[in-house]
Order: sequence, then C-alpha cells, then structure tokens
Amino acid sequence: MPSFDIVCEADMVELRNAVDQANKEITNRFDFKGSDARIEQNELELTQYADDDFKVGQVRDVLLNKCAKRNLDVRFLDFGDVQRIGGDKVKQVVTVRKGVAGDEAKKIVRLIKDSKLKVQASIQGDSVRVSGPKRDNLQEAISLVKKEVTHLPLEFKNFRD
Repeated sequence: MPSFDIVCEADMVELRNAVDQANKEITNRFDFKGSDARIEQNELELTQYADDDFKVGQVRDVLLNKCAKRNLDVRFLDFGDVQRIGGDKVKQVVTVRKGVAGDEAKKIVRLIKDSKLKVQASIQGDSVRVSGPKRDNLQEAISLVKKEVTHLPLEFKNFRD
C-alpha cells in the first residue's frame, strides 16, 4: 500500500554552516567591535550572547540572514525571551524544531480525516504516516497539507509505492 511520512526536520549541516558564517560576520562587523556578541550551538539549541537587547536583535538579524542565504527555513527556529546573565550581558535561547509536536500531529491527522480523502493518517513518533490505496489520493493529501499548514516547515519523505 503506498504511503509517505510528514516530518519536520532542519538540515543540521546547513544550520551549523549558517551559525559559523554568522559568527564570522559578527567578529568582523564594526558595530560589534569590543563586544562579546556570539552564537553558540548545542545539538538542537542555539544561544545568542550580546551586550544589550539591541545587539541581541542585531545578532538575530545576522543569523536569520545567513539561514535565508543557505536556503534554511527560519520557521525551524523558536526564539525565547531575552535573559540578563549578570552585569550588562544578555542571552537569548533559540530552539530548533525537530519532529511534528503531538498537538500539531493531531491537527494534521484531523485535517486529513475531515477532508474525506480515501487515505489513512496515523502518528508515528514525531512524524505522521499517511497511507492509501492510490498514489493520486496521496498526492491530493500532500497538496491539502501544504495548503492548510503554513506555520510549520513540513517535508514529505519516504514516498513508497
């Protein structure tokens, strides 16, 4: 039976490259001279450090610009609150989305079931598996999900016949 998976995964290699390029630009920019502005990456978490709120915004803009240039969807990034870390330094934690969250997966399954297409959708861990008897029905389900779910950077993988 034909099937495919709906997943939400960032390209971690491209993200690492974007962070490295952003750090290189930050060290070379004149408005960051003498400041402790940088971005650190731990697996699925980025931490932006700067001297004040304005410079954290500038660091975020540099990061978003580098992600866009590397064709990395910025909807993967969830920016947290700016926190004071002593003295006049601030930091901002940015989490990278991985997988379709439980409530979002339930919404996608409900959307597919309410559409009356002849396909079945089920939650498989952090992805949604859609299967059906015909490829055409699966392609209709893909177009439906692409049209309705715009706030998540979804990918459609493992299309099997």
